[in-house]
This record gives sequence, structure tokens and C-alpha cells, in this order.
Amino acid sequence: MRVKAPRPALGAYLLAILFASILAATASAASKPTIVLGTKNFPEEYILGQLYKQSLQAHGFKVAYKENIGSTEIIDTALTSGKINVYPEYTGVIVQVVFHRALSAKTAGATYALAKKLQEQRGFTLFARTPFFDTDAIAVTKATAAKYKLKTVGDLRKVKGLTLAGLPEFRTRNTGLVGLRNIYRIRTAKFVPLAGISPYAALDSGKAMAAAVFSTDPPLGKGSNYVVLTDTKHLFGFQNVAPVVSKKLAAQLGPKFRQTMDAVSRTLTAPAIIAMNKAVIVDKQSPAKVARAFLQANKLL
Repeated sequence: MRVKAPRPALGAYLLAILFASILAATASAASKPTIVLGTKNFPEEYILGQLYKQSLQAHGFKVAYKENIGSTEIIDTALTSGKINVYPEYTGVIVQVVFHRALSAKTAGATYALAKKLQEQRGFTLFARTPFFDTDAIAVTKATAAKYKLKTVGDLRKVKGLTLAGLPEFRTRNTGLVGLRNIYRIRTAKFVPLAGISPYAALDSGKAMAAAVFSTDPPLGKGSNYVVLTDTKHLFGFQNVAPVVSKKLAAQLGPKFRQTMDAVSRTLTAPAIIAMNKAVIVDKQSPAKVARAFLQANKLL
């Protein structure tokens, strides 16, 4: 004869199962590693960092956010020493700055593939690259371009007393003064390290005749007073953004981690990033606010 369990006993049993399930889920969430997300030291990186951070948090991941770590050389040390395990980087920078290749590959796809291969040799990988790219460039004012008939980077060789402004790290990079000397044979330029002013302020004030800029800078938009010199030798390479991620972390967090970051990257077109750069740099909005508005508009929160 089958004996029915008394109702109170059955209720207690079901309640115990429910509590056990909740505890197991809590323990599972607590056991997942923290994503330690870093950024480099300029506004576009702050925007990228906030975009990935907020989307990851909205999808249930634990994120420790470390903004403004420093230049490529500094943040790469933070990555390899374990102080961070994710950060957004430019594919050509990985090839040319991190791994010291003189030139990037000949296409955006090949540059991404090479960057990923190089990173995987030391325990990291790349998630999907963005549609937009932000490459280093050399800009002059329209007046300077007209005076010296400047159209390409190589044309700077004919400018006597050339002064060239850039961030301090530009002096020692293959994608900077070193490359300009070796690839373009621009060997007499006086370098003006930027400290506290933008490259455009340096150009406007006459502190420099040419300046290292980024191709997605708001001042280079419609109606710009500046001319970007054509990089005929592709010194600055292809610079799509791709998150550099610890392979161990990616394995621990599973496919959802990559899918969440890839979904953000796929939305980052050139018009989108230029608009966000303008909102932060020109309109003085916070990167966090700008990123949230973009993510909400694209249903990524």
C-alpha cells in the first residue's frame, strides 16, 4: 500500500529544494571570476571602457573598472602582470607597438588575424573587432598645407624647421617619430611633447607646424580647419578596436561573455564613435552618460 507523505513534511521538503537551488545559484555566481577591465589614457578609450563595462554588468557579470591606466606600453604591462584581464586595443597598435613590427599587415582583416595570433602566443585572445577604425594621423592647418603644398606625410620632408607635436610616447614608437624617420625619412623634425594642451591647440597657437592626431577626432569633421596628410606608405596601419582578453578568463566565463562584448563591438561604426567622441570632448558630457545613452538606444542594456 502506497503511503502519502503528510502535507507539512512535503511542504518542508519542497522548501528545502528551493533554498538549495537558490544557494547553488548564488554560489555559482560568486565563484565566477571578476572581469578586471582597464582602459588607456584618452577620451575614446574611456567611452569604449564604459560601453563594455555597462553592458557586461547589465548581463550579470562582475566588473572591476580601472580607467586611465596609461599608454599602450603601460596598460600592456598591467595586462601581462595580471592587474587587469581585459582592455580595448587597436589592432595595428598590437602588431606595431606591443610586438614591435615595423609595419602592419596590408588589410584590416589581416592585421586583426596577425594581432590575434600574436596575443594567443602569450595567453590572450581577441574578441570581435569594431567596424570603425581610429588610426594615428598627421594633421596640419589648412594655412600650413597651402603654404608648403602639403598633401602627404612624405611632403613634410620639404618643410624647413619642421616642428611636430605628439603625446610623449609618440617619440619612441614605430607608429610615431621612429617610423617617420625610418619609413618617410623625416629626420630633422623637432619633436614637441604635448602636455596639457590638445594637438589642435598646438597647431592653432603655432607651437607646432604638424601634429599627431587620431582620425576620429571631432575637430576633423565637416568644416574642419585642418588637413590630414595621406599616409601613402601605411605607416600607421589599420586600427580597428578589439578587446584583448585573457584566454583563461574567456574559458571560465563561457560563450555569454564573448557574445555580450561582441554585440557592443558590432554597433561601433565610425559615425557612432565620432558622435560619442564629440559628446565627451566638445560637449563635455561624461563618458558614462554617453555610453549609457548609446547602449540604451541600441538595446544593449
